[in-house]
Amino acid sequence: MPVSTKHVLIVSPALARENNGNWQTARRWCHFLRSRYQVTIASDWNGDASAPDLLIALHARRSAAAVAAFARAYPARPCVLVLTGTDLYRDIDTASEAQASLASAGALVLLQSDGMAQLAPALRAKTHVIYQSAPALRPVAHGAQRRYYDVCMIGHLRAEKDPLTFMRASTLVTSAKARLLHIGGALETALGQAANATVASNARYRWLGNLAHGVTRRRLARSHAMAICSLMEGGANVIIEAVTSGVPVLASDISGNRGMLGDDYAAYFPVGDAAALARLIDRSIDDPAFHALLKAQCAARAALFAPEKERNSLLQLVDNMFRG
Repeated sequence: MPVSTKHVLIVSPALARENNGNWQTARRWCHFLRSRYQVTIASDWNGDASAPDLLIALHARRSAAAVAAFARAYPARPCVLVLTGTDLYRDIDTASEAQASLASAGALVLLQSDGMAQLAPALRAKTHVIYQSAPALRPVAHGAQRRYYDVCMIGHLRAEKDPLTFMRASTLVTSAKARLLHIGGALETALGQAANATVASNARYRWLGNLAHGVTRRRLARSHAMAICSLMEGGANVIIEAVTSGVPVLASDISGNRGMLGDDYAAYFPVGDAAALARLIDRSIDDPAFHALLKAQCAARAALFAPEKERNSLLQLVDNMFRG
């Protein structure tokens, strides 16, 4: 199909310098849509720049000004709103600007199915679930005499990601070869100080700071398991990248993670429970059958996260929005 002259603008409050999940979504969707449309990414839209034919906004609250400006200036043009974790599990209940974005958008996108329960019934009819994706990587084979069993956590140090639980778990793990690696920059000073203090007092824990996406993914692919401790998630990219790398996930028991991994997944731990996470880490290392079960359960979800599936779902949504 030839590339259309229609212009799609993706508004993402996070751009490349933030190197977070929202930016990865914006970057990937831009790539998919450019096969059919003219696409740009910006952190905002206030009417000054040339008007897009369709607006895709990530984050109901943080992109609220752009959504409102577009709706006022071009009420007949389509607007798609992608709901993040803080949208679904906090802001749409408490922030009037997030609620206004929900009302203005012609279509809503969730990044995992469990989030549908957070929406009022009247909104569900215009809501679509599009799972994000990552190219599959060949699992890294480790020899029987491996020196470390690395369990990584990937995410900037901020309260919603609950990095303190990962730090505390590093003091409670008993497996001799366990090593806990945290990748991400400190967005909150106190959490950066806590990470430095944990590094100084506990040889099991290493804080690697902010790494490039490709470097991070290769580090993840070499890991024994990945921990996600988040208090809220809309549909974590890091889960997808772990699953498509053959790396089991140890996940906080929240709606956003259940929507990605399924209700029957065997490695959830209560939010904030460092001891329970430490037990899962130990069991994943000391019990090969348990680790194999987690790998099999993750492999069964991998088809949801195929790039072609995400691309087709996104293009179908945008095509239909233009058709009206």
